[in-house]
Amino acid sequence: MGFAALQRVLLKRHEISCSVSYTMGAWRKRRLSATNGFQATKESSGMSKKHDNIKRRDFLKRTAGIAAGAAAFPYIVPSSALGLAGTVSPGNRITVGCIGLGGMGSGNMSGFLDRADAQVVAVCDVDSRHRRNAMMNVNRKYGNEDCAEYNDFRELLARDDIDAVSIAVPDHWHALVSVKAAQAGKDIYGEKPLAYNITEGRAVVDAVKRYGRVWQTGSWQRSQQHFRFGCELVRNGRIGKIHTVKVGLPNTNSIHEGSTSPCEPPEGFDYDMWLGPAPYAPYCEARCHWNFRWISDYAGGQLTDWAGHHI
Repeated sequence: MGFAALQRVLLKRHEISCSVSYTMGAWRKRRLSATNGFQATKESSGMSKKHDNIKRRDFLKRTAGIAAGAAAFPYIVPSSALGLAGTVSPGNRITVGCIGLGGMGSGNMSGFLDRADAQVVAVCDVDSRHRRNAMMNVNRKYGNEDCAEYNDFRELLARDDIDAVSIAVPDHWHALVSVKAAQAGKDIYGEKPLAYNITEGRAVVDAVKRYGRVWQTGSWQRSQQHFRFGCELVRNGRIGKIHTVKVGLPNTNSIHEGSTSPCEPPEGFDYDMWLGPAPYAPYCEARCHWNFRWISDYAGGQLTDWAGHHI
């Protein structure tokens, strides 16, 4: 079924359901870090950790004894496989699927690739160029060819071996992909804005709550050190009482040049899927990728693209 024929359908709260919070919910075995990505933490008491260490020590002793008695068949277990010497064992890594691999999506994926406690296992984008480039970058990073690629995000979400997803699709897709991810049991790092409009934003909130997922909004500027320092100055009264806040927007986030004449979509670009729940419009170069930000069918312009960081 083609998505372009669909009109936007407001998501019903009693059908979808969830709640947004940077700290709500818990991973099945891991928690979401407050940084750009995820940090694995073992949720166990000190007593259980001690018990686990004893069992591991006992296992290693027995393994060493067996190896000593069977020199003809040596077996070496890398420390990384056991999570020793500061490494993260494969069983404690958060497996991540990346949906949307344009500028922000690729940047977020790079953040996950740099973390020892996360592993990107799948990528998804309706533009085959973005998708293939991302897949090659992942495989190059890990030195294998294990990363899977998808055109349809629903196929990625259907995988049981994915713990969390990074969502960086055009704004008009935010709510639908996020709700589906929550329903599929995935924890979510979702790019700002939360959704295309308030109604859809509430649907995302309800879904995260209902399915007990962890959510973090990708409003990365609020985590930067100079913003945090400024907030602390204000909160501690170091610069006096604040009565006015002026927000400056960059003049470089302008509309990129591109033809406005209708034409056939480029080969490898699933324009029908890109439109998704938005009203149908013929393809033109100036409509998609970066420029979607300035078209009201897909986004809210500078107010939701940049000002949201500060306001």
